[in-house]
Amino acid sequence: MDSNITKKLNLRRRQFIMVVFGSVMATLMLVLPKPFDARAQGTYEFKMAHSEAIGSPITNAFENWGKMLKERSGGRIEPKHFPAGQLGNYTQLIEGSRLGTIQATAGGPDTEEAVAPEIAITGLGFIFKDEAHVDRILQGEIGREMSETARKKTGVEFVAYGEVGFRHLLANRPITNLAELKGLKLRVPELKLWIDFWKALGANPTPLPYADQYNALSTGVIDGLEADFFSINGFKWYEQAKYLTLTYHWFLPKAIRVNAKWLDGLPEDLQKIVRETAKEVFAEQRRISRAQTAKALEELQGHGVKVLRLTDPEKWKTATAPLYDEYAKKHPKAGPMIEKFNALR
Repeated sequence: MDSNITKKLNLRRRQFIMVVFGSVMATLMLVLPKPFDARAQGTYEFKMAHSEAIGSPITNAFENWGKMLKERSGGRIEPKHFPAGQLGNYTQLIEGSRLGTIQATAGGPDTEEAVAPEIAITGLGFIFKDEAHVDRILQGEIGREMSETARKKTGVEFVAYGEVGFRHLLANRPITNLAELKGLKLRVPELKLWIDFWKALGANPTPLPYADQYNALSTGVIDGLEADFFSINGFKWYEQAKYLTLTYHWFLPKAIRVNAKWLDGLPEDLQKIVRETAKEVFAEQRRISRAQTAKALEELQGHGVKVLRLTDPEKWKTATAPLYDEYAKKHPKAGPMIEKFNALR
């Protein structure tokens, strides 16, 4: 056979095979299941993890937030909730929210002393006068400024502010004045602000992870801790220490931290839903928390906790007042923020 004819036949045969192969593949693409791609399907995992006690108002708020997000997003946001340190201790969760290994957590702005000292002033003792003062700061321009600073310097956005209320002193012996506080081995987080505060008062601050407090009390590693009523109840620390002194030394706001990169990666309508639902849910959380504070204290008394009051509260404020000037001197940007806080008293 002529070589040219043979070449033409072979070319036509190859073209026919390619047409048939293409047709078969196109048919298979239509009938075979496609691999799952969450983002292509428009769904986004929202992992919420924090160290708050199960059953506390703030933990319940996270649970409600997850349900609301799923409902209002039409299932496009898939919330997963891990309370009570299930995914790590407080420090690990804060870092996870920055890195994006979790999408949201709760933590005080005072955590940011190393990178954003101007917003960490919430950790200065007695800086909040009362709950109305807290609201004037966090629910106004200062709260928005703190969120913008956090976003810029830490990679998280404060989409709302929850709270656990004022903190008080729980110890294995009665404390009603500064003299009785002297030398008390007191658990504190690994934050210089808090360590300096208790040193100024004469205590022996002992940095420990949040989850270690029960065992540390039971073994005598510490003599006491400072916390809000809900946490003392939820983690059952009252089983190891029976004296609760009402000090009102800190009001610890819980910034609801969402990883900014994850948030920016959402469609605009979902970004809006995340921010709006956070504000709605945690406004209700603050209302519930304040309404249940007295009940939480009554429950502690029902567990045999003896409630004490300071006989010299002004001495505690005087002893720690120099820390304000020291902090502002060390962190120049903090000075103007302290003035803003004081102006709203």
